[in-house]
Amino acid sequence: MAQNIYDDPEFFSGYSRLPRQTLGLAGAPEWPAVLKMVPNLSGKRVLDLGCGFGWFARWAREHGAASVLGLDLSANMIARARADTDDPAIEYRTADLEEIELEEASFDFAFSSLAFHYVEDFARLVRRVHRALTAHAHFVFTIEHPIYMAAAHPRWFTDEEGRKTWPVNRYSIEGERRTDWLAKGVLKHHRTIGTTVNTLIRSGFAIRELVEFAPTAEQIAENSDLAEELERPMMLLVAAQR
Repeated sequence: MAQNIYDDPEFFSGYSRLPRQTLGLAGAPEWPAVLKMVPNLSGKRVLDLGCGFGWFARWAREHGAASVLGLDLSANMIARARADTDDPAIEYRTADLEEIELEEASFDFAFSSLAFHYVEDFARLVRRVHRALTAHAHFVFTIEHPIYMAAAHPRWFTDEEGRKTWPVNRYSIEGERRTDWLAKGVLKHHRTIGTTVNTLIRSGFAIRELVEFAPTAEQIAENSDLAEELERPMMLLVAAQR
């Protein structure tokens, strides 16, 4: 079973105050780039893996999805998603992505935002998603960029030109990584970009697009804190197709 850090009171309290949770998709700087990857959802049955507070599930319905199933390990997340959603076509379930079983060809689109780096057996999950999708269906997800996860953050140092630098720590050694972020000992699973991409290919997916997210000049002008994200990639955005 995956670590259920989101039901830790300290973690959940801090997480709930993040801009992407108080503002929704508008508070996620990568959302405009993700949006370009999402196909027309009109009439589609959507699977949202690691649905959190249900921001994407509600957006999908607002943009034509026939139904959405949101899955999340955290009871706190599911409770909040249900409280914020008034739509019988959206269903939320508590589920461990490490162990899910999905009915064959039961969805037309699968989505996940910043959840898969908590999953140890990524290959199993990808196989289950592939089986659950209809032919030619799209699969779009975001994860912490493997370089970001492998960096010795937040222990950056300043180079000779005064720029912040994050030394990459054992990038080629995959496996558990623990970090203190909102709570101590948050468990994540590091995989290289190659492993992530090849796992998708071996499971039968075709890669349609990879984006190593960086904020635009316009975003930095609106929020100067985002300038730090130019120093190393923070997120990897992936679009695949069955």
